[in-house]
Parts: sequence; C-alpha cells; structure tokens
Amino acid sequence: MAGITEIIIQAMWLMLPAYIANPTAVVFGGGTPIDFGKNWKDGKRILGDGKTFRGLVGGTACGVIIGIIQMKYAPFGFLGGFTLLAIFSLSFGALLGDMIKSFFKRRLGFNRGMKMPLIDQLDFVAGAWVLTYLLEPEWFSANFTFWIIVVILVLTPVLHRLTNIAGYYMKLKKEPW
Repeated sequence: MAGITEIIIQAMWLMLPAYIANPTAVVFGGGTPIDFGKNWKDGKRILGDGKTFRGLVGGTACGVIIGIIQMKYAPFGFLGGFTLLAIFSLSFGALLGDMIKSFFKRRLGFNRGMKMPLIDQLDFVAGAWVLTYLLEPEWFSANFTFWIIVVILVLTPVLHRLTNIAGYYMKLKKEPW
C-alpha cells in the first residue's frame, strides 16, 4: 500500500475536476434557473434559484479545463491518465449530484441555504463518482481504490467547509456552509 501522503495527493488529483467544478458554479451562477422557476407537483420549487444554467455550464467548463491541464501536465506517474469522458463526468457529475440533493432537500422542506450536514459536503462527490462509474467504469475502478475513496470521504467535508467560508467572505455565498 502506498503511503498516506501519496494517497492524499492521488485523491486530491483525481477529484480536482469535481473540486473545481463545484465552487466555480457559484462564481458563474446567476441568471435563468435550471427549473425555470417551476414548482414540482408538491407545490415546492423543483431545484430553486441557486441552480442556474450559467453555473452548470461555467462550473462544468472550469472542471473540464482543469482536467485537460492535468492530462497535459500530469506530474504524477502513479496515476492512470485521465480520459476526456472521465474529466467531463467528474465535472458535470459533481454539479448533477448537487442538483439531485437540492431536489430532495426541497421535497423534505429545506429552503435554499439550510444546512444538511455531510449531505451538503458529499453530494457532489457522489454525483461525480456515480456518473464517472456509469460512463467510465474501468477508468473509475482502476483509479478510485478503497483507500483513495476513504481519504476523499474524510477530506472533502473539511475542504468543502473551508471553500464555503472563503466564498462567504468573498460575498459569493450567502451562508458559510
């Protein structure tokens, strides 16, 4: 087994497209909501104003750009190379996971910005993993080993919190979570 430092570096490197897509969606957000302001059959918004086309496209594009840079300049010989489909699925899947969480939060009566501990921090990871596994199962299985998955599940909530605090102080987010 690789040392913990190597595993942490591998985990961060593999998740970088998703880690970039998620917060940059906030930076590029605004404009037309993906749900077009419509309500679900329960009378509640489908997703809410926080999920916009600009955020989805901008966040996905930023994740893909980072992934392409990683493909070109990968300094880590211990990782299998990214594929374009893996990069796209990690980036888009992260935002899809966040949207699916928002859909269910609305159904449970959570308003925009209300805390849902751990779910708020790991929704984008789940989305990235599920979509990548569906579209690139061999690549996913070769790269996301048991220990890398464990490290991601432990580190992501901490990184997510720190990122959200920074976004809050930069006036990009209304809540620091």
